[in-house]
Amino acid sequence: MSSVEKALVIRHREVVPDYYELEFIAPEIALEVLPGQFVNIRISDSLDPLLRRPFSVYDVDKKLGSITVFYKVVGKGTKLLSQMPIQKPLDVMGPLGRSFSIPTEADQVFLVGGGVGIAPLVYLSRVLSSEGIKTKVLMGASTAGFLAGKSMFEKFGVPFLVSTDDGSEGLKGRVTQLLAEQLLIDKCDYIFACGPESMLETVTELAMEQNIKGEISLEGHMACGVGACLGCAHLVKTGEGQRYAKICSEGPVFKIGEVLFHSQDER
Repeated sequence: MSSVEKALVIRHREVVPDYYELEFIAPEIALEVLPGQFVNIRISDSLDPLLRRPFSVYDVDKKLGSITVFYKVVGKGTKLLSQMPIQKPLDVMGPLGRSFSIPTEADQVFLVGGGVGIAPLVYLSRVLSSEGIKTKVLMGASTAGFLAGKSMFEKFGVPFLVSTDDGSEGLKGRVTQLLAEQLLIDKCDYIFACGPESMLETVTELAMEQNIKGEISLEGHMACGVGACLGCAHLVKTGEGQRYAKICSEGPVFKIGEVLFHSQDER
């Protein structure tokens, strides 16, 4: 059940250029939040910007009552957030959205993250590992300087492989190429993925070709966060055809094969 909580910023740092980790104390939300869910943060005390901004939950410390989000500066709202000092009160709503499931029957799962899409997979990796589920992370970025999250996976003891578009670290190419290679050499029972829609479409195709179940987390413009404004509607498949689902309330997590991608809609 979601709530609005007055949080307190305890850590805020730039980890790579324009990418930040923000940790705040919000014990009620921290107690309830599950991997894949998100929080809506009010950026300013003024009316500009008016709307809250959604952020995937990057990590949780339930004993401390803290939540960490990971974000990239992309506009006015996140630029203002990047300037927020430690000890600043923060208005936070959460937890919101549908979470990832925990496939306890799986022997090994792959987590595939592109860019800032790695954010919800960090907390998920820790929970999966705590359940004794063998986990491997495949992460991609444009260049080595933007590969965030590695230190977190190292801390959790979760193995990971990387790809970069320019070949500055790991495989030269897209993270979906890395996934295709790993599916040829390693067993995988379940796939989780988050990142750009083109990446998620390719992940879906690879998974369905090999009859591997999984879930993807969509990135959308979630203005209200509770399914009221309909601004984040996305086409999904149904038994009868297709319909629009609200990413913020019916997602952001969907089963692989459930989402109808834009390129498919144009066929």
